[in-house]
Amino acid sequence: MASPVIDVPAVPDAPPVPRRKPTRPMRVVVKVLKRVVPLALGIYLGITFPVVGWVLLAFVACGLIDVLRNSPRRLSTIDRYFAGNGVFTWLLAPFNLLVDLLCLPYRNRGVYQLADLPPGHRAEIQTLIDAAHKRNLIGLLEEKMAGKKRGMIFFRWYGKKLPTTVDVPEFHAEYKHLRTIGVSIFNKKQSTGRHFGPLRLTLRVLYNVNPVDDPNVFIEVGGRTHRWRDNPLFVFDDTLEHRSVNEADAVRYCLFVDILRPSPLRPILSGILTAVRLVVVPFRAVFYRHWSFIR
Repeated sequence: MASPVIDVPAVPDAPPVPRRKPTRPMRVVVKVLKRVVPLALGIYLGITFPVVGWVLLAFVACGLIDVLRNSPRRLSTIDRYFAGNGVFTWLLAPFNLLVDLLCLPYRNRGVYQLADLPPGHRAEIQTLIDAAHKRNLIGLLEEKMAGKKRGMIFFRWYGKKLPTTVDVPEFHAEYKHLRTIGVSIFNKKQSTGRHFGPLRLTLRVLYNVNPVDDPNVFIEVGGRTHRWRDNPLFVFDDTLEHRSVNEADAVRYCLFVDILRPSPLRPILSGILTAVRLVVVPFRAVFYRHWSFIR
């Protein structure tokens, strides 16, 4: 005799348990530990191994020289540089200071006017700007931003051409000075926190393709606020602390370009940058983890 079939009522899936955010006291404790533990470890290693101590002191000295280029000199900037998202920039400070020397007599201005760059640099930047308008860059990209907070598309990254579904032939042309060519897109009400770029082999060139008449669309570098409605072009050393803000009800499109710094030793800088690209390619997603990549 067959066993009777017994209907067992389905048990609904348990709702996911929300992750509890750390309490404020816990966040303070974690923040203090992140600073005290490395400091204590550094002091211990410096006392136990004098050579390590001298190396650490050299890194601290280079870091101080580097971070004090920021203006205004805020305690929060120094803290962020040595113990926050600027740590990688600090570790590269000796190298970046050496690059500053290799670029002499072109001193590092921090923030540049287009006229501060040599004619060859200016001509290549202008070529990209003209192409962005000629090819209707915004029209090509706007449908790809659906549902994304911040988008990034690269046509070239540290000199390497990348395949894309967006056809802008000028972005794939050969250039002497341009190394990274991309577009940074901020949806409405999107901003970054304050952060530091890692390397000073290049200058960051941003061009706002669609200036919005709103004072709340800007980039801030140190104590300087550059509003895109006043000037769509901005060139700066991105190892300085900076943040980008779009508090307007419009999408912000900026050409995102790295150009080799002016230097009498341009081939050396170019070769170093190529070597850097080969090393960091596997980690590129880490640097842009808060962005959605567009192909």
